[in-house]
Amino acid sequence: MADHESEAAQVHPAVEEARDASIGFSNPADAEYKTGDVIEKSVHLPTGYGSASDDNVDTPIGGEPNEREKQTLRRVGERLPFAVFLVAIIELCERFTYYGCQGIFQNYVQKPPDGSLGPGGLGLGHAGATGLTTFYTFWCYVTPVAGGIVADQYLGKYKTILASSFIYMAGLLILVCTSIPSSLRHGAGEGGYVTSIILTGIGTGGIKANVAPLIADQYTRRTMEISQTKKGERVIIDPYITIQHIYMMFYWSINIGALSLIATTYMERDVGFYSAFTMCLCMFIVGTTVLILGRKIYIERPPTGTIVTDAFKVVGLMVRYRNMDGAKPSWLAEAGASAAVNWDDTFVDEVKRALIACKVFLIYPIFWLCYGQFSNNFVSQALQMAGHGIPNDLMQNFDPIAIIVFLPILDQILYPFLRKRGIRFKPISRITFGFFVMSLAMMYAAIIQHVIYTRPPCYGKPLCDASVVNGEAQGNDIHIAIQTPAYVMIGIAEIFASATGYEYAYTKAPPRLKSFVQSLFLLTNAFGSALNEAFLPVLYDPAILWMYVGITVACFICGCLVWIFFHKLNDKEEEMNFIEHDVVPTNTEGEQKA
Repeated sequence: MADHESEAAQVHPAVEEARDASIGFSNPADAEYKTGDVIEKSVHLPTGYGSASDDNVDTPIGGEPNEREKQTLRRVGERLPFAVFLVAIIELCERFTYYGCQGIFQNYVQKPPDGSLGPGGLGLGHAGATGLTTFYTFWCYVTPVAGGIVADQYLGKYKTILASSFIYMAGLLILVCTSIPSSLRHGAGEGGYVTSIILTGIGTGGIKANVAPLIADQYTRRTMEISQTKKGERVIIDPYITIQHIYMMFYWSINIGALSLIATTYMERDVGFYSAFTMCLCMFIVGTTVLILGRKIYIERPPTGTIVTDAFKVVGLMVRYRNMDGAKPSWLAEAGASAAVNWDDTFVDEVKRALIACKVFLIYPIFWLCYGQFSNNFVSQALQMAGHGIPNDLMQNFDPIAIIVFLPILDQILYPFLRKRGIRFKPISRITFGFFVMSLAMMYAAIIQHVIYTRPPCYGKPLCDASVVNGEAQGNDIHIAIQTPAYVMIGIAEIFASATGYEYAYTKAPPRLKSFVQSLFLLTNAFGSALNEAFLPVLYDPAILWMYVGITVACFICGCLVWIFFHKLNDKEEEMNFIEHDVVPTNTEGEQKA
């Protein structure tokens, strides 16, 4: 491994200089790094210097660590470029809009217009609401595939995000206009809602597939380096710790945006659905404005023509020749095959790495099936409980609140604590743990559903006529706050499984296929939504209790499968992360192209 890295660095000596310019100083040695400790400025050495074959010799400050140092020295990350925070703001605004709307869609579609269950909506009932909201989630996570292809092959990430933002805004404007009470009275609600979710889903796809890789592209280091803290401790600057931190912060910003539900639930109840949708539209405009104003700051990889098509051709040749190297020009030449290809052996190795990540993603749909419960069936479950003045869809906010509280604790305290003691909590381990925590959340939901059926006045038939007070049905005698632990556990599970999934999709993807591979990870969420649709026939009392039991068992089993099939990938983490030629182009002035 050390020989390979040293050789690659000698072949591409300009790579580090290009990366150095992209973060605003002449080379990494001129920066002060920080992850709990402030790292002293180091003397810059050529990339690969110090990576000697003699592992007993200490690498000079600024050189690449040898194998002994990789095993013994503490690893730290770096300060984040300013552009990372700009992209995080864009994602925050988009997620503010998405969750602010999506979180009240269940009530908007379910509640009858006569106000018998609270503020009037479309009146399509529980199953109809769950069906449409689940379709919306499915649609929002299918469209990223198209968004990834358009970005990687035609427009690039920035232009794709910008175009998708205008489509998204059109859908939001339609939603606002058709949710006004007068529009609902004239029958415009259903058609406007369906049109809106189609358009906003397309917009979401173009944004989601590209924002996640764009934020990590703003950080350009890809090789490790020896440095020294002010206390004299020799440490390794590990770029993948910084990337992990970027995606933790990215996920944190997503959930800051998700707190929009606190406002939209009360606006829905006290003013009307249209007011909540209007606020979401305004916030989205803020995010689009930041996107446009920062256009000259962002680092972006240019689109590369037929790159996605070439990746599919590579996979096709692998299948055809039943050999993972069967698409390499060198292998084809040795085998005497007549296939003409326009890629090199390196690209085939990159696709192979991406395929490994995609195999891990195959188990994610069950995780997303469980995750999807918090925005539809948990909302309906809360309606069956005594609200005590709390809107039934407000409880969803404990999911992002849990993430906002626990994510910094993990990122800034627990993970550095483990690294200082030589314990590296690698991606497969984090993903497995996330599945197990999610199964606990579903088990808790099943217990709550059982308790609801044991409480008056309606027992096993919640919202019956006996519960009607002042013309509005009331839930059974169990406080709505009892749901809180389920949402907290879902939030913790997301930190370990979902945030790590974003990171895994980025670090294992070829440089020219970041958006497309990210979209494949997001596609697993769509499959989870499709599975959710399959459960529509059992969304009635008391069958829904057994649905919770079933997905609890399924999620636990899937967590076991992740570990059984993929735990060995932890041992290959560094090897899989090393992406040769992964450098962002710069213009003639040494600034990044936007």
